[in-house]
Amino acid sequence: MDVQILTYLFVGASFALYIGIAIWARAGSTKEFYVAGGGVPASANGMATAADWMSAASFISMAGIIAYVGFDASVYLMGWTGGYVLLAMLLAPYLRKFGKFTVPDFVGDRYYSNVARTVAVICVIFVSFTYVAGQMRGVGIVFSRFLEVDINTGVVIGMAIVFVYSVLGGMKGITYTQVAQYCVLISAYLVPVFFLSFQMTGHVLPQTGFGATMLDAAGNDTGVYLLDRLDGLVQELGFSAYTEGQKSTIDMFFITAALMCGTAGLPHVIVRFFTVPRVRDARTSAGWALFFIALLYTTAPAIGAFVRVKLIDTVHETAYKDMPQWFYNWENSGLIGWVDKNGDGKVQFTAGAPFKGKPTFQGENDDESARGTHGERLLTNEATESTNEVYIDRDIIVLATPEIGQLPGWVVALVAAGGVAAALSTAAGLLLVISAAISHDLIKKTINPNITEKGELLAARMAAAVAIMIAGYFGINPPGFVAQVVAFAFGLAAASFFPVIIMGIFYKRMNKEGAIAGMLTGLIFTFAYIVYFKFVNPAANTADNWLLGISPEGIGTLGMILNFVVAYAVSTVTPEPPADVQEIVENIRIPRGAGAAVDH
Repeated sequence: MDVQILTYLFVGASFALYIGIAIWARAGSTKEFYVAGGGVPASANGMATAADWMSAASFISMAGIIAYVGFDASVYLMGWTGGYVLLAMLLAPYLRKFGKFTVPDFVGDRYYSNVARTVAVICVIFVSFTYVAGQMRGVGIVFSRFLEVDINTGVVIGMAIVFVYSVLGGMKGITYTQVAQYCVLISAYLVPVFFLSFQMTGHVLPQTGFGATMLDAAGNDTGVYLLDRLDGLVQELGFSAYTEGQKSTIDMFFITAALMCGTAGLPHVIVRFFTVPRVRDARTSAGWALFFIALLYTTAPAIGAFVRVKLIDTVHETAYKDMPQWFYNWENSGLIGWVDKNGDGKVQFTAGAPFKGKPTFQGENDDESARGTHGERLLTNEATESTNEVYIDRDIIVLATPEIGQLPGWVVALVAAGGVAAALSTAAGLLLVISAAISHDLIKKTINPNITEKGELLAARMAAAVAIMIAGYFGINPPGFVAQVVAFAFGLAAASFFPVIIMGIFYKRMNKEGAIAGMLTGLIFTFAYIVYFKFVNPAANTADNWLLGISPEGIGTLGMILNFVVAYAVSTVTPEPPADVQEIVENIRIPRGAGAAVDH
C-alpha cells in the first residue's frame, strides 16, 4: 500500500480514537474537568503523565539536537529526567496532600493572598503559552510533511483536534486520551530505532547498539565503534568532535538546573498527581511514569547518533539528482534546503551555516520557475560564504528516520501518528492548565466567588477555546525551533514557581509579601533576558555578551536564585504568616492521614 495512504490511515485512526475517548469520558462536573474526578488508576495515570511529559520537544526535537550538538545536548537528558525525579519525590506528595490541584490555588491559599494567586495565574499563562507554542509547531511540522499541507495549515488542523477532546472531555477525557497517545508515541519512537540499531550494529536494543561496533554492508563486524565512527566523520567535515562539548561548564550547569527546577514547577505535570484517589497512588503513579519516560529518554542518544551517521553517509558528496526520495520530500515541505555553491551538482554537507537563517523558498512546490538547474528549489535568502550547501532542520530527524533508514511504509506512517500524538498530548494538558487558571483561580477564587459550578465549567471551556486560538498563533509564528522554545518555558517555570513551591512547603516563615516579590523578580528578569537576546538584539546572542557566560536557555536558574534571595529577604522584614497557615505547612509534611484531594 502507498505510504501516503498508510499515513492517512494511521493518523486518521488515531484521531478517531482520541475523539471517541473524549466523547466517552466527557466531563460533567468541574472536578471531572479539572482532575478527572480523582479516580484514575495509578498505572494509567503514570502512562498519561508520561504522555503529558514527553512533548513534541522530547519526541520530535530532542534526538535532533543530540544528532547535531552531541555531548552538549546531554543537558536535556539530565535536566528533564532529573527534574521529573525532583518533582515526583520532593514536591508532588506534599502538594497532593495540600489538596489544591492548580499551582495558583496552592500559592493563593498557602500565601493567603488573592494578589499572590493572580501573580501565579500570570506566571502560569506565561509558562504554558511559551511551552504550548512548541507543541503546536510540532503538529504543523508533522502535518506539513506527512499530510502534504503547509506548516500553518497543519497547526490549524491540530488546533481543531485539541479543541474537540480538551474542551469536551476536560482532564477526564485528556487523561484517557493520553494513555492511548502514549502507546502510539512510544511505539512510533522505538520501532524505527530497533530497525536502525539492528541494521547498523546487529543489536536489536538501541541502548546496547549505541555502544557497539558497526557492521559493514555485508553484515560483517568492522570493529569500529559507532561513536568513534561518528567522531571521525564529523571531524573530517570540519565539525567539532561529537563526543566533546563546546559549552562552558557554567552554562551547562545553569541550563541543566533550569530544566530540572523548571520541570518541578510545571503546572500541567503537577496537576496529574491530583487525578488519583490517594497520596500513595500519587507516589506509585510517579514511579510508573518514570519507567514509561525512561523508555524514550534512554533511546534518544542512540537515535541521534544512528541518524547522524546515516545522514552524512547518504547526503555528503552525493549528486542532487541521485538523492533518495526522502530528501526531495522534506525539501518540498520547506525543512531541507540546498544551494549549489560550487556548481558541481553535488551536496556538500560540511561545517558552517548554509544560509542566513532558515531557508526561504521561491514560489510553490510545483512551480517549475522556482526550480534551479538541477531541479532544486530556489531560495530567496542569500547563502553565506560557508562551504556548507545544505540546511536540514533539526526537528525532522526523528520524523525522517524511517525514510533515511529505508524502512517499510507502515513504519513511516506510525512515526507520523506518533509525532502528532506527542505534540497533542502535551498541548491538551497545557491548555487545560491555562483554562483552570483562568476559570478556577481567577474567576472562581478572585473575581466571582459566587459563580455556579455550571457557570465555572462553561468559563473553563470558553477559556480553553480562547487559549487554543492563541496557542495556534504562536505555533504559526514560533520564537525558535521546538526544543529551544520548550527550554525557555522551563526556564520561566524555574524562575517563577519553583522557589515559592519549595519555600511554601519547607519554610513556615515564608509569607505573601516574599512570595509575590520573588515571583515577579524571577519572572520579569528571566523573561526580559530571553526577549532581549532572542528578539530585541539577536546579533548579541553570543557567549561574550551573556551575563556571567549564561545563555538564554540557562538564565532561568539565575532568575530562580534571584527569586529565592528576594523572597527570603522580603519575608524576613515583613510580618509572619498567620498561625493557621504555619500549622498547615507543618501538617502537609506529615504523611499520616493523607487523604483525598479537596473537592472543589
